Formats: sequence, structure tokens, C-alpha cells
Amino acid sequence: MGGARVSAIRVAVVDDQPLFCSGMAMLIESQPDLEFAGSAADGIAGLELARDAAPDVMLMDVRMPRLDGIAATKRIRSELPAGGPKIVVLTTFERDHAVAAALRAGADGYIMKDTTPEFVLAAIRTVHAGHAVVAPKDTAALLRDGMSPARTEAIAALSAREKEVFLLAARGLSNAEAGQAAFISEATVKSHMRSILQKLGLTSRVQLVGFAHENGLVR
Repeated sequence: MGGARVSAIRVAVVDDQPLFCSGMAMLIESQPDLEFAGSAADGIAGLELARDAAPDVMLMDVRMPRLDGIAATKRIRSELPAGGPKIVVLTTFERDHAVAAALRAGADGYIMKDTTPEFVLAAIRTVHAGHAVVAPKDTAALLRDGMSPARTEAIAALSAREKEVFLLAARGLSNAEAGQAAFISEATVKSHMRSILQKLGLTSRVQLVGFAHENGLVR
């Protein structure tokens, strides 16, 4: 459609349903700030697409032949420079246990495949801006499945203030909301979040939520 657009967000789709990929391509190309970067029908092809096309955002189905979305996400995060594109996992089921595994593998969020086109577009722009995206449903319940026993030592490396910010973020509060709750500035919350993620070996707020629930640190 006239070639690449200047500063457009390049979006790739990895899904084994050709009709879904075609629909997403049309949706993406209908937006002036987005560019369709290609599609792949399985995780191995998706890894190659991520490497060759270098998309900014990748929509990744969970269940695919040859290599599923969880394994593909892990490989993209470990094998590509700077961790590769932002990855949004696509799922058909609200309580898909595989989604929690994909989030722990490094995905930046997940959305339902039957969500509205507007929500898909908002998710693409949100993860590209550096924020996590979750389906507007029971994220905590999803991540709580298979939770290991509580281990307060899991966050022993954090300072007292960092622990407070950690728990606020784990409950789903934004930086601004956490700042109001803790009576500190949003900038200070952001600084604490960077330190928290680094100390815990996490890469996103979504992973932080999963970490908290896995370790029984929030209910």
C-alpha cells in the first residue's frame, strides 16, 4: 500500500489460520500509523519472520504446529538482539494456562482472539509504547493456576519501599496510581520499577504480576 510509512509501527502476525492472518493484515494496513510486516503459520516460521523482518510488534498465537507460541516467544527473547519485537499473545480461551507460561517466557501481554478490532489496535500501540497489555478479564486468576507456595524470600533483595511498589504494581496499579497510594511521585515509582525488574530478573510488568502470583505474594 504505497510502501513503508515513515515511523510506522511494523506489526507481524504468527497464526496457523490464514483467514485470521489476512483479516489482521487488512486491519493493520487500514491504520496510518501501522504497517503490516508479514505473517507466519507456526512458531519456527515466526522466529524466522522476527529475525528477517524485524517487526516492532508481533501478535503470537499460542497453539500452532511445529513450535507453539510459548517456545517461540522464549527463542525470540533469547536469540534476537535486544530481545526482539514486543510480543502480544493471542488466545481463544479466557483461562488458557498456556498464556501464563507465555507471559513468563517474555510476552508483553495477551488478548483474546474474539476481542474488538479497536482493542487489538490499542494493544499494538500500547505495547509499542513500552507498556503491558492484558485482556480485560481475570488476569490474576489465570496466573494463579499452578502457583507455587508463598516465598517471601523471593523479594528479599528489594528495599522496603521497593517491596511496597512491587505489591502495588502486582495488584495492577499504574505508576500514577501506585505513586498516589505510596505518596511518592510517578517518576520515583518508575525508578523503583526499573530497579525491581532488574533485581528480580524480570522484563515487564506482566512478568511481575505472574511472579507475584506464582510466589503467593498477592491474592
